[in-house]
Amino acid sequence: MVTAVTSFGRSGLYDWLIQRVSAVALAAYSVFIVAYLLLNPGLDYAQWSNLFNQLWMRVFSLVALISFLAHAWIGLWSVLSDYLTNRLLGAKATWMRLVCQVALGLVATTYLVWGIEIFWGL
Repeated sequence: MVTAVTSFGRSGLYDWLIQRVSAVALAAYSVFIVAYLLLNPGLDYAQWSNLFNQLWMRVFSLVALISFLAHAWIGLWSVLSDYLTNRLLGAKATWMRLVCQVALGLVATTYLVWGIEIFWGL
């Protein structure tokens, strides 16, 4: 049996709620970016750079990045714990799930640090 210790939230309800809130944040960010691109057909680097130099846009982008990582982690955790170990390989392949989760955790951490460096210039 897979325990909630390896999930993002404390329980399935928290994971479900995080998925929904992160989906709303990602949808809002996507709608904003698409609308900005459509409303600025002659967009150049200076305008794009000016947009991302504003504090509210950096915060909005960081929220979107964190939402993406949380959303992806919960989704992939569900797939790995349910389909990979329980259905394909059996319950004895817990080590394979853990290896995959560690690899995905390292990738997510790398993306987070890289995103902070890009958005905030640290």
